[in-house]
Amino acid sequence: MREQHVLLLCLFVSYASITKSRYFDEGDECKLEHKGNYSKFPEDFSFGVSTAAYQVEGAWNEDGKGPSNWDTYTHLHPERIDDHSNGDEAAESYHRFDQDLVALKELKVNFYRFSISWPRVLPFADTRVQNQKAIDHYNMMIDKLLENNIEPMVTMFHHDMPEELTKFGGFTNDIVIKYFHYYADFLFKTFGDRVKKWITFNEPFVYCIPAYGNAVFPPMIHAPGVADYLCMDNTLKAHASAYRLYKAKYSNYQKGKVGMAISSRFYYTNTTDFGSEDIVDRAMQYSFGWFAHPIYGESGNYPFTVIEDITSNSMKEGLAWSRLRPLSLYWSKIVKGSGDFLGLNYYSSHFARMAEPPEGEIPSWEHDSRLKLLVDKTWKRAKSDWLYCVPQGLEDILKWIRDKYNNIEVYITENGWSDEGKLDDTDRIDYLKSHLQAVLNAINDGCKVTYYSYWSLIDNFEWNRGYTERFGLYYLNVTSENKERVAKNSASYYRSVIESRKLS
Repeated sequence: MREQHVLLLCLFVSYASITKSRYFDEGDECKLEHKGNYSKFPEDFSFGVSTAAYQVEGAWNEDGKGPSNWDTYTHLHPERIDDHSNGDEAAESYHRFDQDLVALKELKVNFYRFSISWPRVLPFADTRVQNQKAIDHYNMMIDKLLENNIEPMVTMFHHDMPEELTKFGGFTNDIVIKYFHYYADFLFKTFGDRVKKWITFNEPFVYCIPAYGNAVFPPMIHAPGVADYLCMDNTLKAHASAYRLYKAKYSNYQKGKVGMAISSRFYYTNTTDFGSEDIVDRAMQYSFGWFAHPIYGESGNYPFTVIEDITSNSMKEGLAWSRLRPLSLYWSKIVKGSGDFLGLNYYSSHFARMAEPPEGEIPSWEHDSRLKLLVDKTWKRAKSDWLYCVPQGLEDILKWIRDKYNNIEVYITENGWSDEGKLDDTDRIDYLKSHLQAVLNAINDGCKVTYYSYWSLIDNFEWNRGYTERFGLYYLNVTSENKERVAKNSASYYRSVIESRKLS
């Protein structure tokens, strides 16, 4: 997780005058009605929870781990974190996985999505040094999960890049494709006999634009519309390279699946506006479609609208090339179809309208997209200022994926609600119930959704927000010596859903 689409925070404007659909009636903003003839989830549907290495592991410089970009960033710039905290200790999950396992068993989850720390297993980013203590740690985790009938779902990269790679440009240098290829090869070879679900990258849109466009994430590069686009292009190619490696070298005997976790809101617009469907599609393609279209679409390339706009704007700006070049035939063949499933991180939705004149710097994502993104003040808001409860958006984005991408299998890899850490977290229960209802509605409408992962198992370090925003089903006592995990009421509710396989 999380700091969803940091570039968009400045655009969050209450917009009460928008024409509402019947799903956004005042006072019912966090509820969703049951649809269809079925009230239970399919027997083979899997429920789980998620975490990420930097956000929970701690032990930032122990047992041979190398520094990550987030280690360096939080140490050099504590003022950028709301409570001046960092991930040095976090939930100490590196030393306290048994406490996490107790919580997982209490919840009765079917799977656990966690990430492996690249700088922990490969301190220099390449395979010269393979940290055996880190390998032993992740082997222990995987084995204990399997012993308890909990499927491991592993994310390879969840925002914590080895500091060694940032020295020569990080994701703006296409050599990262080769580095990630061999990192993925190492993971497949080391853990692939037991791990059958792999996520290459988590939310590229969320780390590329803040890190390389708006300079609010490490390495704090301010080059919007250029460096952030390079980041996204190289991430897409690195993902596809790892996928093709798995298919060529491992899939025949390991029998696993590989995909990417793509973050997106769903977008609505005033239904009385001429061309409103075009605005919705434009907003979806400029966010979700940026990664989904090349992988799951027919063209094997970026959305045509995105390519056309950025090429035109680049020429107007006096450039001799486009800031986002279409994928070459070579890369298009590698990228197209490079996903056995589609990982979806969904938290909230937006209204969208065309901004005339375009907003944002020249160049930038905002200026290229020409979109103005808005929220409705009647929507219930979480502690996070970007997070509103719009469960209909989850149902609608799942249907959009069904219709646009040939009903690809979808894993909901993140979905969650933030507050101050209350144990009596009624709002989280409402959010969870309404979004699970959205998933059930989508399944009953023919969407191939097979996994649902709540974010997060425990309260954790929420990037620039530190510990001021809590997403966990379990409260984390950050200041305690034993870092107790205390079940919130939402944990009991989620367990009841998992056990009964129906909503109550």
